[in-house]
Amino acid sequence: MKKIFSKLTPPQVLTLGFLVIIFVGAFVLRMPMSQQPGVHVNFMDALFTAVSATAITGLTVVNTATTWSTLGQIVLLVMIEIGALGFMTFAVLLFALTGQRLDLKARLMAQQALNLRNLADVKSVLSYVFSLSAIIQLIGAVLMLPDFIPRFGITKGIYLSIASSISSFGNAGFTFFDKPVSFLQNDPYILIIWMLLITAGSLGFLVWRDLLLFYKQQRVSLHTKVAIHVSGWLIGISFVLFLITEKLLAPLMETTSLGNRIVDSLFLAVVPRTAGLEVIPLSNLSAAGIMIITFLMFVGGTPGSTSGGIKTTTLGILWMQSMAALRGQEQVNFGGRRFSQKIVIKAMMLAVISIVFVAVVSLLLTMTEHIPKGQGLEYIVFEVISAFSTTGFSLGLTPHLTSFGKVVIMIVMFIGRVGLYTVMFSVMNIRDKPRKFQYPTEEVIIG
Repeated sequence: MKKIFSKLTPPQVLTLGFLVIIFVGAFVLRMPMSQQPGVHVNFMDALFTAVSATAITGLTVVNTATTWSTLGQIVLLVMIEIGALGFMTFAVLLFALTGQRLDLKARLMAQQALNLRNLADVKSVLSYVFSLSAIIQLIGAVLMLPDFIPRFGITKGIYLSIASSISSFGNAGFTFFDKPVSFLQNDPYILIIWMLLITAGSLGFLVWRDLLLFYKQQRVSLHTKVAIHVSGWLIGISFVLFLITEKLLAPLMETTSLGNRIVDSLFLAVVPRTAGLEVIPLSNLSAAGIMIITFLMFVGGTPGSTSGGIKTTTLGILWMQSMAALRGQEQVNFGGRRFSQKIVIKAMMLAVISIVFVAVVSLLLTMTEHIPKGQGLEYIVFEVISAFSTTGFSLGLTPHLTSFGKVVIMIVMFIGRVGLYTVMFSVMNIRDKPRKFQYPTEEVIIG
């Protein structure tokens, strides 16, 4: 076993680690004590839930609160934590607790899991990951107590505060309430806390480390600059667009005040980039609103965060490359730095492969899943992008998936969390094969 493990590459170990966690979680969820009395969940649905929790997606084929017992819900929260921080992070923690030193391979795996630039960052970043995530989630839970305890009682209020903090920070999209979270439309206090937790998780640990060390370094990395700028613009533009397309959430006008509807619109601009908490029912949104959410889901959060999607940095690089090309510039500059051509090509490759992947999976599901009358292709495409970006939003397809459809969506969620690059370099065993010769160049007409 040790010999087999030593032959695996870091991406393969990361992929295998997530699979082990998923199947262990599924077997625990399948046990009667993990389910509510009188409830029987088959292995396929337990596996789907385990994949969704570990991939921090939130798509569910069963109701979380009424299906899983307290033990089952705690198992889900543990899987969400592991999925959010990365199983390799917890493996390194075990090394530290047992007093063992990290060998080169363990450092390489941690570097791969956290998207670090060099091995020297592993130890310092891991300490930030553990301490920062614990502090943020604890603060979030404490802030929710004054609202949840009077509403649900002491025991349940404390539990829901902790569970909501973990789910929000992990951008998991799981809710543990006995009713839809739309009851929080008139609770801006909780929504603001959730938005802060979601944003904290979606920015990524590398960005937070840069910000926290700014007073010492007096500078932030180009990665942090791009991530913050793109995230800010996405939230700001989508917020304005939602105010226009949804007419200040007109369907809620009779039950929700103007101030609360503004906060609800801001919440709607924050959550689609992988949180998936449906406080505003998607059925109340216009076609334009659904289109905006679809785009935000596809983009996702920042690399090294709890988010999925093609990532904000990819969008930022592609946008700046396009603007530079329109100005006739060959180099892409931002924040006093220049993007390498290798990074630009990698961003383009990720975007193209992601689009092709979503299109192929959507085509496959259109042949196997039933589309209700009155719905179109968006019923399928929306679900696929939601699974790929680990968001958890749904137009209603998930509970009605066929067995084949569940397997497909599970694979999409898994790839969305582990990452296309990790899958390509591990499962597909793609390798860079340098050539000893080059072909002559020739121009091709474009446009």
